[in-house]
Amino acid sequence: MKRFKLISVLFYIIAAYDAILGVTFLLFPKLAFDIYNVTYPNHWGYIQFPAALLIIFGCMFFVIARRPLENRNLIPYGIGLKFSYSILVFIYWAVTGLPNMWKPFAVLDVVVGFLFIWSYIYLGKNR
Repeated sequence: MKRFKLISVLFYIIAAYDAILGVTFLLFPKLAFDIYNVTYPNHWGYIQFPAALLIIFGCMFFVIARRPLENRNLIPYGIGLKFSYSILVFIYWAVTGLPNMWKPFAVLDVVVGFLFIWSYIYLGKNR
C-alpha cells in the first residue's frame, strides 16, 4: 500500500545495512579491526556469530519491508535487536571505555530503534 511506503523504504534500507554489515564481519572480520587498529578477539567466532545473526535480521527486515502491515508482529524483534546492542555499547562506553569502531553503529541503532517504534505504532493505528 502506498501509505506505508516510507516504512517500507526504512526497512529496505536497514535490511541492506544489516545484511551488508553482517556479510562484511562474517567474511572479512579482520578488516574493521585493522582499520580502527583494534586488538583481535582470541577467536573470530565471537565476531562471526553475531555477524550471521545480523544477516538473519536483515532478511527479516526485508520481509517486513515487503509487507509492513502484515508483518508488523516482527517489528518488536528488530526493536529488541537495535536497543540491546546500543544499550550495551553505551554502558561499556560510559563505564570502561570502548573502541571507536563500535560507537557509530550504536548511535545509528538508537535512531533506527526509535524509527521502528514509530513504525510499529503507526501501523497499529492504521490496521
